[in-house]
Amino acid sequence: MSSATFGARPAGPAVIAKHAPLFTGNDWDFDTIRRIHDACEAIAGPELGLSWYPNQIEIITAEQMLDAYASIGMPLFYKHWSFGKHFAQHEAGYRRGLMGLAYEIVINSDPCISYIMEENTATMQTLVIAHAAFGHNHFFKNNYLFRQWTDAEGILDYLDFAKTFISRCEERYGHNAVEAVLDAAHALMNQGVHRYPRKKRPDLSSEQRRERERQEHQERMYNDLWRTLPAKAQAGRPDPQAERRRALLELPQENILYFLEKAAPRLQPWQREILRIVRHVAQYFYPQRQTKVMNEGCATYNHYRIMTRLSETGQINEAAYLEFLQSHTNVIRQPTYDDRHYGGHNPYAIGFAMMTDIARICTEPTDEDRAWFPDIAGSGDAMEVLRDVWANYRDESFIAQFLSPKLMRQLRLFHVTDDPDKPELRVEAIHDERGYRRLRRAFARQYDVAWLDPDIEVVDVDLEGDRKLILHHKVLNRVLLNKDDAMRVLQHLADLWGYDVLMKEVDTATGAVLKEHTASARPTFF
Repeated sequence: MSSATFGARPAGPAVIAKHAPLFTGNDWDFDTIRRIHDACEAIAGPELGLSWYPNQIEIITAEQMLDAYASIGMPLFYKHWSFGKHFAQHEAGYRRGLMGLAYEIVINSDPCISYIMEENTATMQTLVIAHAAFGHNHFFKNNYLFRQWTDAEGILDYLDFAKTFISRCEERYGHNAVEAVLDAAHALMNQGVHRYPRKKRPDLSSEQRRERERQEHQERMYNDLWRTLPAKAQAGRPDPQAERRRALLELPQENILYFLEKAAPRLQPWQREILRIVRHVAQYFYPQRQTKVMNEGCATYNHYRIMTRLSETGQINEAAYLEFLQSHTNVIRQPTYDDRHYGGHNPYAIGFAMMTDIARICTEPTDEDRAWFPDIAGSGDAMEVLRDVWANYRDESFIAQFLSPKLMRQLRLFHVTDDPDKPELRVEAIHDERGYRRLRRAFARQYDVAWLDPDIEVVDVDLEGDRKLILHHKVLNRVLLNKDDAMRVLQHLADLWGYDVLMKEVDTATGAVLKEHTASARPTFF
């Protein structure tokens, strides 16, 4: 692996004269890479107004790219059997010609690391540098979710610590013991994130004092009523001891790995640290799950602008620009629902189409655009609007706010309801004003992680009895968890907790318990 680091230069005047081509043919060397980076930088800053972390370009082989695939794209990562399994699968597919490899992988860090394949042509190196080193890099640095949840400066040092710590644990406690904890933690990874900024932990002593003051006030105001309440109703009053216990344990708690790290009674300190490592990795990737369309849309739109400008100024020739257009067109292709290649919505296609459409609304609005988007229609500065969008939205809110009727028609979107209790499909929205709004809400919901991920919380634990852990799954639209998957994950949870676990699937509309799952800790886990 070879690398070079490029600092972010201050933006200069937006004047680009005609230049000699950056390269001719497909071959390149490190000087070519530097020239390409500097040329892209001269457009990204002055013309597009992007800001980014310093770039670190890593040149890697196909095998190193496969290795990066296996370790979820991180440059430093601990060992786990699943990574080797993924490597073998990807390598077999690649060697047989059944799959291709990504042209690049980019890491949200400071400096921002971009892996680019040594097999790429000079044109493709230009494309991936524009896409990753400036498009993704700008999004990582400026989007509020990444600023809120990730530490770009510290992530590489932390991963180095995590890799070293787990290696030492394997030497001291044995490979099987460490692997068992990692297996359980990985199974709970999606339930190991804080979805909202955490409130300051309450001062329990002041909370108890305030609770006593509230109770005394109520007793003074309603003394006669207290005496007339039947004994059965009195028994239904909140249990102060239970309330204090739940407050001490910060219940209900949506971050199950955090709860286990802090409260699981049988875990050793090294096991708690491994849970903490997995939890931090899950939190690092949490913003990326919520911004796939926007992130790829930002990178694709900016690489298109940069490559087009390089062509206009003569820095890449017509052959290179045609090679770029072929690759770009393949990336943003969206097969229709009846195409045999259809596999859902392509985030590159949706993202690029929406960014391009927003730029059109800003510069060439129609009357329909002015009615739907009065704040941005005709504003003239498309990049200012786009930079604001990239900084302040996630996929769900972005689509709900900016998907236009024109683009819905262009993409031929429609909304169909499949009710299992009815024999036919129902078209819920047509292309009229009311239908556009319903279609946009339905489409945006497909990117809402709060809607897609099961809402599971730890609600209580019997610390004085059998220490059974109680969880609730808040069920939407009566969609229950898959029984087999739920039981496998619940077993991992019970192993980490060390005692029995009970999960109730509760209908959010009625409060009724629809199903219960139980699991007991295996004595061989530790």
